[in-house]
Amino acid sequence: MPFTALELENIANAVIDFHMDQGKIWSQTIQDKPLLKAMESAKKTFPGGKENITVRVKGTYTTDIEGYSEDDEVSYGNPANIKTASFPWKEWHSGIKVTMTELKKDGISVNDSTTGKNTSEHSGREKTALANLLEDKVEDMAEGTARGENLMYWRDGTLDSKLAPGVRSFILDNPASATVVAGIDQSTNTWWRNRSNVNLAAALLTGGAINVATPANQLLVTALQREMRQLRRYGAPKHLALAGSDFLDAFEQELRAKGNYTLDGWSKSGRIDASVADLAFKGVNLEYDPTLDDEGLSKYLFLLDTKHIFPMMMEGEDKKRHAPARPENQYVIHRAVTSTGGLVCRKRNSSGVYWIS
Repeated sequence: MPFTALELENIANAVIDFHMDQGKIWSQTIQDKPLLKAMESAKKTFPGGKENITVRVKGTYTTDIEGYSEDDEVSYGNPANIKTASFPWKEWHSGIKVTMTELKKDGISVNDSTTGKNTSEHSGREKTALANLLEDKVEDMAEGTARGENLMYWRDGTLDSKLAPGVRSFILDNPASATVVAGIDQSTNTWWRNRSNVNLAAALLTGGAINVATPANQLLVTALQREMRQLRRYGAPKHLALAGSDFLDAFEQELRAKGNYTLDGWSKSGRIDASVADLAFKGVNLEYDPTLDDEGLSKYLFLLDTKHIFPMMMEGEDKKRHAPARPENQYVIHRAVTSTGGLVCRKRNSSGVYWIS
C-alpha cells in the first residue's frame, strides 16, 4: 500500500540523510599546476631594494684575435658589453574572514576574541556539523592563493600592474619584434631573444603555426628536433616542457601515424593497451598543464629553462602569515598570507614557445 502524503511528510521530517565522510569536503575543480610546482622548488631570495631585481647579462664580445709578424702594429679592444635586465618585485596578498556567529553555528567557540588564534569545539558538535567551517575557509585560502600565483607566473602582468609579470612577459610569441624586454632592446641585441615559431622554416608552418594537418608528415616532431638543437646551443638548459591538450593530441597523432603498437606486453597482460605512453622528447617529459587550456593556449608548448627562470622572493617575506586583531566594533576573525618577490629570467635564448595550427 503506498504512503500517504502525510506519512511522506512525517518521514521527511524524521529521517536525517546519511552523510559520507562527515567533516570532509571533496573539491571538484583542483587542477595540477606544474609551472607553480616548478617555481616553488626553484625559488631564491634577495634582501631588498628600491623596486627592481636586476641581473647582469652579456651577449656580445669585443676581443678578437689577429695575426701579426715582426713589427706589425696590433690593436686593443676595450670591452663594454654588459647589459642590465630588470624585473620588478611586487607584493601580493590573500586573506579570509569569518564571523564568530558563523563559527558558533558550526559548534566552534573562539577563546581569544582579539586575534581568534584559539578555538574549541562544543561537546556534541558532531550531531550538527557536516563540515568544519573554519578548516574549509583556510583550505579555500590555500588553494585560492595557489591558483592566483599560478596564473601570475603564467601571465605577462598587463592584467594587474600590481602583480609580478610572469613567463609570458619575457617568453614572447614574436621575439623578433623591436621591443624592450626587461630593460634590454631585443631588436639590436638578438642574443636577448627566446626561440619560437618565428625561428622555424616556412615549410613547417601554416600561417605562422606548425602544420599538423597531416600527422604522417611528422612536421611537429621535425620542428622540435631542430629547435632542441638550438635551445641547447649556448649551454645545458634544464628544460620544463609544459603543453596544452591540443598540442599533446597532435603530438600523439604523429606517433600513431608511424605506428606505436607492438606485440610487447600484449601476451603478458592478455589485453591490448591502445594508449600512447606519457610523452617525452630528447629526455624532457612533456607535461600537460591545464592552465594553458584555461588561458586559451591549448595549442601551445613552452620549453622553459628553469636553470635561468625562477622566482626571487624577499627574505622573510614569502608566504608570510598574518592574524590581525579584530576591529573593536566587529566580531570578525581575519587570516592572511602575503608574499613579496618577482619572476626573473637570466637567459632567454635557451627557452622557447611553439604552437600548432
